[in-house]
Amino acid sequence: MRDTFVKTLIDLAKNDKNIELITGDLGFGVLKPFWENCPDQFTNAGIAEQNMTTVAAGMALEGKTVFTYSIGNFPTLRCLEQIRNDCAYMNANVKIVCIGGGFVYGSLGMSHQATEDLACMRALPNVVVMAPADLVEAEECTKALAKYPGTAYLRLGRGGEKRIHNRIDNFQIGKAIKVHEGKKIAIFSTGAIFEEVTVAYEQLKKEGYDLSVYTFPTVKPIDKELVESVARDYEMIVTCEEHNIIGGFGSAIAEVMAEMKDKKAYQVRIGLDDQFCEKVGDQKYLREQYGMDAITIIDKVKSEIKLHS
Repeated sequence: MRDTFVKTLIDLAKNDKNIELITGDLGFGVLKPFWENCPDQFTNAGIAEQNMTTVAAGMALEGKTVFTYSIGNFPTLRCLEQIRNDCAYMNANVKIVCIGGGFVYGSLGMSHQATEDLACMRALPNVVVMAPADLVEAEECTKALAKYPGTAYLRLGRGGEKRIHNRIDNFQIGKAIKVHEGKKIAIFSTGAIFEEVTVAYEQLKKEGYDLSVYTFPTVKPIDKELVESVARDYEMIVTCEEHNIIGGFGSAIAEVMAEMKDKKAYQVRIGLDDQFCEKVGDQKYLREQYGMDAITIIDKVKSEIKLHS
């Protein structure tokens, strides 16, 4: 996703001299093409994320469209006050980009794992929150945010994500995307955890289960209309996220369903169960250890069907 993001941003920046990219002294191997193509639109703020965010806000208030870039929690939790006060409160045109959402940097320990970022960013007024599931969604999110006149958060994977879509027609901020059509059960996911959802879906389909699958590249604003429609027609909604189940994507879905008077579905949340990751390992290993892998999704769907049949 990060290569797709950089390539897309280069194309946009070549045609719009107001687009700026600021890095917190990270990503040089990936960002090199940007500063080679747009040297006057690139700044290295150093390992000073709070300063990076305030500089970005100042540039935005002078008419720039500014993307800040770092890994894991560094562009969000480390400078949350600056995002809140300098960007969101001022409705500044700043796009905070996190490379490595969830367990991508799992081998570096919990300090580098972004597992509360969606919740924190979603709680800030005036902030759009996006987490694409594949390369096509990443490209569309980048294009959409470059046009969006306000503060936003873009949570990306690291690289190697599989392509889900051949293309997306009429991509819009705040709209979910149907990937598979089915009945009774719907799986909602956001971000790169979709690769686990894909494996789970294929296995469940082989065993005769009939499921719909949706990706939500936008966590805020959530696609309320779609959630309400599915909640009325389906029996169960399973939400999957590589994030704490408290305050994140699953909570956004639950908030919509909680205010419905005529829903049929109940919700099952899959994610990090309100804890810090105390283990160290690669992303795949940590998903398995903390119950966010395909096997867990499969087992959870089966057990819930059995429980409610």
